[in-house]
Amino acid sequence: MRTDYLDMVLLHWPFGNYYHAWRELEKLQKEGKIRAIGVSNFDPDRLIDLIEFNEVVPAVNQIETHLFCQRKIEGEWLKKYCVAHQAYAPLGQGRVNEMFELVDVNEIATAHRKTPAQVLLRFLVQRGIAVIPKSCHMDRMKENIDIFDFALMEEQMNVLAAIDRAIPLIGDAENPENTEFAMTW
Repeated sequence: MRTDYLDMVLLHWPFGNYYHAWRELEKLQKEGKIRAIGVSNFDPDRLIDLIEFNEVVPAVNQIETHLFCQRKIEGEWLKKYCVAHQAYAPLGQGRVNEMFELVDVNEIATAHRKTPAQVLLRFLVQRGIAVIPKSCHMDRMKENIDIFDFALMEEQMNVLAAIDRAIPLIGDAENPENTEFAMTW
């Protein structure tokens, strides 16, 4: 990899011997080869278990979070244990474009002279959630970063919060097919 260290490494799923994997990451961090270690797709019960029986608290838990799956309960647990909440697929990763066409989202976007995607990203950021939208298009990358020159009003935040379906579209650990897929890596 031609580097002396990595900024961050995430343990992707709480499957297999993840305690051993976590302890290996802790060792690499102590050696200075990794600056921060975190997890991805850990539900609160697995996260708390990992924290209580290891030395290093994960810096971040990267979980699918977007308008339709806002992770409010998970977010409270992350705050309690001082683990950063990072949203992967904050725009649904192209699986559901319905969120871009919702009347409420479009009205808010028009009011701020922004796109629906910008409103959805701002909504998460304003809740204290780090977002990592995926795009290979330069114009969308620029649009995605241009969310810091406006703020949603409380009533707009409440409207968007009410849209939550609390169901992940991608990373559902309770789906055995996802578990099988994760075990093939």
